[in-house]
Amino acid sequence: MSTTEDIRELGKRWVAAETAGDTEALDTLATGDFTLVGPLGFVLDREQWLGRYRSGGLVTHELDWRDVAVREHGDTAIAIGVHDQKASHQGNPVDGQFRATHVLVREDGRWLLAGMHLSPLGAPPAFARGGA
Repeated sequence: MSTTEDIRELGKRWVAAETAGDTEALDTLATGDFTLVGPLGFVLDREQWLGRYRSGGLVTHELDWRDVAVREHGDTAIAIGVHDQKASHQGNPVDGQFRATHVLVREDGRWLLAGMHLSPLGAPPAFARGGA
């Protein structure tokens, strides 16, 4: 399998684990120092990321990671795609569409998630569109 195929396969396992709230599976997919930067700029370490599911505070109803482009740099890969989710956090909807950057590292011959960064998708600001 190519790196791109490996990363996309890992992405499928990650989506299934997030949707199922399967912390054991998520635990096997991430490095010990995994870090998530959320769409509002908050930062979660590995235990905080997993803890949202363990506590039942985060429930992911639907998740899709698509349009994924992968770039490999030795034992590191950057995968950028679109992350669509229907979820709730502490009973509040946190649905959204985000540009998601996944940072992956190869350890012992397999790819692991080292970090994720989510940015809300939207139109560029007026100055970037050539507007006033």
